[in-house]
Amino acid sequence: MRVVVDFDVCASTGACTQVAPEIFEIRSDGYLYILVEEPTGALEAKAREASELCPTAAITIEE
Repeated sequence: MRVVVDFDVCASTGACTQVAPEIFEIRSDGYLYILVEEPTGALEAKAREASELCPTAAITIEE
């Protein structure tokens, strides 16, 4: 699996960082960064949950 973020749509709301701080981070510049692009194990479920909770639907999961 691979985590993909459409940065043109991302509003940096932080919903994903609340669910999966191991995968996503909003830095002091206000932009979202992907820390783990290809999560494995328990992080896969967190990535999927973050994708579902994203209010702008900017996060997608590629299989």
